[in-house]
Amino acid sequence: MKFIDEVKITVASGKGGPGAVSFRREAKVPRGGPDGGDGGDGGSVLFEVDDRLNSLLNFQFTKRYFAENGKPGAGQHKQGKSGKDAVIKVPPGTLIKDDEENLIRDMGAEGEFLFLKGGKGGKGNTFYKSSVQQAPEKAQKGLPGEERELRLELKLMADIGLVGRPNAGKSTLISAVSASKPKIADYPFTTLTPNLGVVRHGDFDSFVLADIPGLIRGASEGVGLGIQFLKHIERTRAFVHLVDVSEFNELEPIEAYKEIRGELEKYASENQTSSEFEPLDKRPELVVLNKIDAVDEKRLDEVKMSFIKEDISFLLISAATRRGLGDLVNKMAEFALQNSTDSVEEETP
Repeated sequence: MKFIDEVKITVASGKGGPGAVSFRREAKVPRGGPDGGDGGDGGSVLFEVDDRLNSLLNFQFTKRYFAENGKPGAGQHKQGKSGKDAVIKVPPGTLIKDDEENLIRDMGAEGEFLFLKGGKGGKGNTFYKSSVQQAPEKAQKGLPGEERELRLELKLMADIGLVGRPNAGKSTLISAVSASKPKIADYPFTTLTPNLGVVRHGDFDSFVLADIPGLIRGASEGVGLGIQFLKHIERTRAFVHLVDVSEFNELEPIEAYKEIRGELEKYASENQTSSEFEPLDKRPELVVLNKIDAVDEKRLDEVKMSFIKEDISFLLISAATRRGLGDLVNKMAEFALQNSTDSVEEETP
């Protein structure tokens, strides 16, 4: 399914229905008096998180969402029916912004957000009846609704984010440890959209792994797939930094690792939105040297030594042959589930 992570839409709440001007007309009741009912309220615009959605694709086809107007009031004190709300379902992690990029609401894992309230229905002429005004012939029109232009932006919600240069083996890894089946081929930028996979650990635990498209030098400034996908790792608790150790790369593994670390640091410093934002380069990271099946022992020892000299701990795996994946999944689960537990404890009063 096509992945869409940014859209522009128009939303509008309904206007209130007009109140009625009516007088009671009954046989043998010469002084019936006013009986005009109030108009119904206009429908509101609400956003609701739907965890079955993982893209903003639906908004590519429907870009205007209008709530219903309230119905007019009627005689015999009948109130008009309220307009139906426009309930807009969005995937977890959707940001609602105005047309000037100001954040209105961050739709997390669950919840509902009342964005625009419908216009109030107008009062009927019964409302105006008083001791000095027995037969009022006026009623309210009802208040108008409100229309807004919005921008929706999706940031994936995952426990662990896979980062690394193109062809580091991220898609192969996520397909090996989860049920996700991304496109895999032997050329850069195979992954053009982020992929999510649920990884089972033990009988009951699981965590969400996100495969972020390959990053290159200048990604934090928009080079390559750049910022478009760097933003998706903002919500991850920890990273698995996958490094290709084979000899078919323009950069040595240690240099490739440092290049991506540099992009994470630049992105964090240029996009820190609040004091609560944890810089990407400060989050827990698990360095994983991949494709060890494609090199001999001498080459592997050289690569390992280059990381040891920089005091960088690492795991060795081959995603293609599944070598070392058991240890990696255990370590990822430790990162994800431990951080999840910490978050729960922090929220507990």
